[in-house]
Amino acid sequence: MTNFKEHYNQEIRKELKEFFKYENDFQIPKITQVSINIGAGMAKDSEDFLKTAISELTKISGQKPKINKSRKSIAGFKLREGQVVGLSVTLRGARMHDFLERFVSVSLPRIRDFRGVSAKSFDKQGNYSIGIREHTIFPEIKFDSVKETLGMQVNITTTAKTPEEGRKLLELVGFPFAKSMGGKE
Repeated sequence: MTNFKEHYNQEIRKELKEFFKYENDFQIPKITQVSINIGAGMAKDSEDFLKTAISELTKISGQKPKINKSRKSIAGFKLREGQVVGLSVTLRGARMHDFLERFVSVSLPRIRDFRGVSAKSFDKQGNYSIGIREHTIFPEIKFDSVKETLGMQVNITTTAKTPEEGRKLLELVGFPFAKSMGGKE
């Protein structure tokens, strides 16, 4: 595939405009941002875990993550106010395009027993969320040096108005959606 942005501007926009019969170019949906979140609850037990998680997410996204801390104490979860509970990165522009290109063409096919991503993870506005169990699917991570696997949530925000528009946009971008078999995905 050529450059992600060029591919979108030259081919995907035309296909979307024809498919949904948009009258105005501003109606054509586009991807506005990608956010990646990692739960870091284990950081309260190990400072080394937090450093490793920050390092790994920085390698994957190309941007230093924001550290999210708890706002209040919850005794049932043994959580104190100000404790680290997660890491997040929001990608826009060129970094977002680079990440999506690597995610679709390299990382997703590296998932064990991969049969496609679920088409049921769209919200009412056409935004998409996908959970990743192991961060080792990204080529930036050296499998031999991994001590603890990290799960993450990748959220793709679009300007689509419906889940159908969002799905068509991501299909054209290259997301491999699972084929429906008897109503189950």
